[in-house]
Amino acid sequence: MMGMRCKSRLSTALAGTALLAISLGPAAGRAQIMPIEKLSHFPRAALAISAAGRVDRFRVWIADTLARQAQGLMFVRDLPADEGMIFPMSPPEVAQFWMKNTYIPLDMLFVAPDGRIEKIIANAKPFSLAVLSSGAPVEAVVEIRGGEARKLGITVGSRVRWRPIEPK
Repeated sequence: MMGMRCKSRLSTALAGTALLAISLGPAAGRAQIMPIEKLSHFPRAALAISAAGRVDRFRVWIADTLARQAQGLMFVRDLPADEGMIFPMSPPEVAQFWMKNTYIPLDMLFVAPDGRIEKIIANAKPFSLAVLSSGAPVEAVVEIRGGEARKLGITVGSRVRWRPIEPK
């Protein structure tokens, strides 16, 4: 899912055009069909992860609306090592994802309210419908290219900081 919160969102492709069907909370029986938004329209953030005495920097897209969170990184075919997506959650909540329509493996970093990584799911399997859960309330989920967390020494307890980048 490069970013699907599966408990409340479904995706589909209709008539050759990528569309997203979203069911939310009590209205889960009703789905809204929305076009897939270009990632270039998502706001961006500078994100830093402090781990093992070093700081790794990423440019990430911000999934700042329910529609953007539902879409996540679906249909993306390549993700550079220094890019990713952040899913802010306010208030913190248990995050549940799946990998439907996600073509590449992802590392999912679940960020606790204190800014530390509480859980990592490494190399989430593309196209899987298995539920990938934080297990506890988190304030954000960061998705980066599969295998990057291990390569960079990012572990549970590493600190995550991010700030929006103003559009030019």
